[in-house]
Amino acid sequence: MEEGTRDGRAGRRGGCDVIKVLVVDDSVVIRRLVSGLLAADPEIEVVGTAVNGRAGVEKVEALRPDLVTMDIEMPEVDGIEAVRRIRATGNKVPVIMFSTLTERGAVATLDALAAGASDYVAKPANVGSVGRSMEQVRDALIPRIKSLVPHHRSARPDAAGPRPAPASEVRPVALRPARPAPAGGHRVVLVGSSTGGPEALGTLLAALPLLPVPVVVVQHMPPLFTRQLAARLDRNVAARVVEAEHGQPLLPGTVTIAPGDHHLHVTGRPGRLAVRLSQEPPENYCRPAVDVLLRSAVEVVGGAALGVVLTGMGQDGCRGARALVDAGGSVLAQDQATSVVWGMPGAVAGAGLAELVLPLTDIAPEVVRRLAPQRTAVPAAGATR
Repeated sequence: MEEGTRDGRAGRRGGCDVIKVLVVDDSVVIRRLVSGLLAADPEIEVVGTAVNGRAGVEKVEALRPDLVTMDIEMPEVDGIEAVRRIRATGNKVPVIMFSTLTERGAVATLDALAAGASDYVAKPANVGSVGRSMEQVRDALIPRIKSLVPHHRSARPDAAGPRPAPASEVRPVALRPARPAPAGGHRVVLVGSSTGGPEALGTLLAALPLLPVPVVVVQHMPPLFTRQLAARLDRNVAARVVEAEHGQPLLPGTVTIAPGDHHLHVTGRPGRLAVRLSQEPPENYCRPAVDVLLRSAVEVVGGAALGVVLTGMGQDGCRGARALVDAGGSVLAQDQATSVVWGMPGAVAGAGLAELVLPLTDIAPEVVRRLAPQRTAVPAAGATR
């Protein structure tokens, strides 16, 4: 279907509900290819396409899709401005951006996420054939569509305000009894996030004062994107935020983010922690992986770590959280209502590994409360901006 539209009643195939998708891209070739690969999935129906952001905004209102795929660079109205206009109407429809694996693409993607986009898919580069390129797009895009839509299908796409998941989708949670702080205090705070993570990290870190222990973050992102994320966060939070380098010390008052395509291992000894980067095989299809971060910290500090698992697709972090809990540590998880996708925190909560499952805005105060007995002056090197 090219430039086609269907009315908002579309959305059933073979008697079953399907996910209605609007494809917005200025390239006729990309529109056709993306529409084709989505239409091949029996759970997805492409209900329309649009040639630029202005037309895309109009068709969101007319077609009421369950999800939108949006190119970033388009004439008349680009994808970032289109997302702003969609969100300005109170529309919460999930939007997945198509971005390029370049410095400019990374900046634009973070701008789109800040404007209200839900997630992004990187356009393939140097893969050798159109067929292989579309396989990469399909493998990245379709799982994201299916993860993002269930959270949003309990209300009209243009309904204002937060949308709680349907009762049938709310997972049971069994909280662990809270443990006392480790005898020597916490040595490090470990944070994992994926889909929805950049904005969640911004909210969490902006609410934290300078902490007496290092904060280490794994956010599922490709190279270049993590560098830009660190730079953006560094401008907006009290702590110094850096992308990790091999061998660098982990310091109080500093947030260290794992670089894309590298696992971050915590090494050293309590009180003198450092970074080891590796390109060991992906875990949970991810590199960096939250499981690797948590497991490596346990090897160094045992249970003297506080884990925080934020919004994200999949189950990365669950095995690492179990290792931390088994060692005597504690884990906090973001709740379902404030997560873009309650995959990672939901897996941790559903496994009974979280001591608390909290709205995003309540996590920073809880971290501060748990570290309060350790509050001392942060070394100048960690606090310098």
